[in-house]
Amino acid sequence: MKPSRLIVVGALLLTGLTACEQAPPIFHAAENPSRLSDWNLFELNATTLTPVEATMVFRPANQLFTDYAQKMRTLWIPDGLQATLVDGEIEYPVGTVVSKTFYYRSDAAGNLRKEPEAIDQSIELGSNKLMETRLLVRREAGWDAFPYVWNEEETEAFLRVAGTSQPVNLKSDTGNLDFVYFVPNENQCAGCHVTEHPDGDMHPLGAIATQLTASLDYPLSNDSTQIDEMIARGWLAESPNHSTPPSWRDESIALEDRALAYLDMNCGHCHNPEGAADTSNLILNGEHGQLVNMGLCKPPVAAGGGAGDMLYSIVPSQPEQSILLYRMQSDAPDEMMPELGRSLVHQEGINLVSQWIDQLAGSCD
Repeated sequence: MKPSRLIVVGALLLTGLTACEQAPPIFHAAENPSRLSDWNLFELNATTLTPVEATMVFRPANQLFTDYAQKMRTLWIPDGLQATLVDGEIEYPVGTVVSKTFYYRSDAAGNLRKEPEAIDQSIELGSNKLMETRLLVRREAGWDAFPYVWNEEETEAFLRVAGTSQPVNLKSDTGNLDFVYFVPNENQCAGCHVTEHPDGDMHPLGAIATQLTASLDYPLSNDSTQIDEMIARGWLAESPNHSTPPSWRDESIALEDRALAYLDMNCGHCHNPEGAADTSNLILNGEHGQLVNMGLCKPPVAAGGGAGDMLYSIVPSQPEQSILLYRMQSDAPDEMMPELGRSLVHQEGINLVSQWIDQLAGSCD
C-alpha cells in the first residue's frame, strides 16, 4: 500500500475511534437546562438507559423508601478535580453532579420487584417504567436540586421545578397498588437530600462517606467499597476512617442496629441536631445523647393530630401505643412521616420498627 494511502486509512481509523469515545457529562455552572439530556449523564436508546462511563453508579448502605421505586444513582466529578475529606466527611468540588433515577421494575411474573437484589448498571426500558431523575449539582454558591420528569414515551425527561404528580397502577404479589406518585419541587429535594455538616459545608444525602463505605451488593458482600472506586478514579485521595453502617436488611445483625439504621436513613435527614425537625428534640440519626431524645417515653412537642391521641413517641413493648409507629403507618398528609417522598406505607419498615419497639424493656409510667 502506498504511504499516502496508509496516511488516509490511519486518519479514518483515528476519526472512527474518536467518534466512538463517549463525551463526558456537562456541568452547567449557571444555566438550568429544561432537558435532562443537556447534562449528558446517560446514553438513551430504544431499549436501555445507561449512565455514561465517566460517571460512577453507586448505592448507599441504606436507601430511602420511596413508594417501592427502584433507584439508579450516579456520581460524577469533572476531570482534574478531586473531593476532599473534612472532619471525616466528603466535601465535593464545584462541578460535581449526583443523579438519582426513580423507576419501577417487574419480576419474571410481572409483579413489582419491591426490594433491590443487585444494583442495576443499566435500566432495561421494556420491563421498567421510568418516573423521574433528580439531580444535585454543586455550584459556587452551594448545592442546587433539579427534578426531571420522564415523558410517557421515555425519550426525554423535562425539568419540573414546581414538582408534579401522576397516578400509578402496579401489579403486586399482594394485590394491585394504586396510588399517586409525587415528584417534589426543587426546594423540597434540597431540603431532604442535602444535609448540613459541622464543617459548614452541605453534603448530599446518600453520597456521604459512611454510606459509600459499602459495596454495591452490600450486605451480601463488602469486598470492594464505593470509596475504593472513587480513589481508583482519582476523585478522592484517601479513605475516611469510617466503618460500614449496619444494613437494615441484614437479618444476621442485632434487631436494634437494623431498626436504628432504618430510622437514620428515612428520618434522620430531618430529625438531627441541625435538621428541619430539630425543634422536636426527636433525634433519629444516631446522635441522640439520651434515650428520651431517640423517642423513648418522649411526649410530642408539635405533632398535633399526628400524635393520634397517644402520649409518647416510643412506648417500650407497646408499638401500637407509639406515635413514631403510628405516623409511619399513616398515609394522611397531616400525619404521615416522612411527610415527603411517599404515598404508600412501607410495610417492611413497619414490621422492623414494630418488632424493635416490642422487645424494648421498661415502661413510661
